[in-house]
Amino acid sequence: MLLITSNDIPGKEFEALGLVSGNTVQSKNVFKDIGAGLRNIVGGEVGSYTKMLIEARHEATNRMIAEAEQMGADAIIMIRYGSSSIMEGALEMFAYGTAVKYK
Repeated sequence: MLLITSNDIPGKEFEALGLVSGNTVQSKNVFKDIGAGLRNIVGGEVGSYTKMLIEARHEATNRMIAEAEQMGADAIIMIRYGSSSIMEGALEMFAYGTAVKYK
């Protein structure tokens, strides 16, 4: 499955199948919060949160791909990512794009 953020695929003609998306909700745990609090005092990257976001983005992407595969897509174009805090201690990561089939 080709994943691309642009709205064209060089050298390919395709038809749009429709919107596909995937999302996941990740929650923090006490140990991550303690570590983040300490890191906040001394400064620097909070590695445990970075890892959590990477895993969430990966999961959202995989769910989007699965939806596109069910539609018979060859690629997903115009991929975008977003995140939001849905409640204290929980983050939603979502991915969306347009599923396309090559002509």
